[in-house]
Amino acid sequence: MVGAGAIGVATARVLRGRGFEVTLVERGSAPHPDAASTDLSKLVRGDYGVDAFYTDLMERALEGFRERNRRWCRAGGRALFHETGFLVLSSVPFASGGFENDSFSALLARGYPLERLDAARIAQRFPVLAPGRFVDGYVNPAAGWAESGAVVAAELDDARAEGIHIVANFSFAGLVERAGRVTGVRSHGGAAIEADVVVLAAGTWLPKLLPELADRIRSTGHPVMVFQPSHVAPLRVPSFLPWAADIGRTGWYGFPANADGLVKVANHGAGHARDPDAPRSFPAGEEPRFRAFLRGAVPSLADAKVALERLCFYADSFDGDFLIARHPERPGLVVATGDSGHAFKFMPVLGELVADAVEARPNPVLERFRWRKLGDVRAEQARCRE
Repeated sequence: MVGAGAIGVATARVLRGRGFEVTLVERGSAPHPDAASTDLSKLVRGDYGVDAFYTDLMERALEGFRERNRRWCRAGGRALFHETGFLVLSSVPFASGGFENDSFSALLARGYPLERLDAARIAQRFPVLAPGRFVDGYVNPAAGWAESGAVVAAELDDARAEGIHIVANFSFAGLVERAGRVTGVRSHGGAAIEADVVVLAAGTWLPKLLPELADRIRSTGHPVMVFQPSHVAPLRVPSFLPWAADIGRTGWYGFPANADGLVKVANHGAGHARDPDAPRSFPAGEEPRFRAFLRGAVPSLADAKVALERLCFYADSFDGDFLIARHPERPGLVVATGDSGHAFKFMPVLGELVADAVEARPNPVLERFRWRKLGDVRAEQARCRE
């Protein structure tokens, strides 16, 4: 396994459970500080507009997060997934074709106990929001957020305990190939690791490691800011929830204050095309853009102290779907990529999917994530592409 992020460690643990000997290599420390999953928080939500496929998948993943919580607590730890609910906000009335309306209608039809919110109810329940800014919305209680960096660290601890060999600081230089088959990986230092099957789950680095996919997968950096407000109480659950605000049109989403009083705000948009190995400087225009949004939406955060700013890197597929498949021209190689900014929430099921690809087990979900050529460009309804 190449890559010890969310997909890599989840896959390694499933394969180990199926009886495989597994070696997991990471380019730096594990977890790697630059990995997308090494973060304070990630949304866990099944709100996917009209795309029932991902809602189905998320319902399975949600059960996986709940089971992980039970396991962590049984082991003397704490819950790392917080099922607080998810607040979806719109500055205009819901309309067919919009992410908010289509998600609400789809989830309601599936029996979710959603709470619809009008402008008055939004102001009453969430007074931290700017009065009158949002006129329509709902709360999905079967959703929340996970402490993603802590989750991956816990999964790596479990992987070690299960006998998975984790090799840190492995500078991947290429694949080892013999007689037309991939038989391992090699480092820039000359070290080689032999394998019956190699899985590339290298996140945003994938297009550099496998250039033949560079037309279908590209590396993009997406701005994240973490604030340390002086007055935290109104920003904590239940006064505030993980939220999305006109996300399909603007990309804005964020989280309530965590245990340390930190509030994360991010943008799920087009992002910045970046080489993941280049210096990860935060674009100069992003902080003013964030503060302008917050001034009109969450005023108490508009002038808050910045605790952290970073770019969260996606491995963006051209169609917003994962690519989880055996390489058709390089036997012995399986690729797991195309997170497009929404992989972590599916961590509890992605390991099984990649493991099924490794074993060539029939799985109807993998048909959507098959190896495919460049086609029509699209994205999930929650993604702002402007």
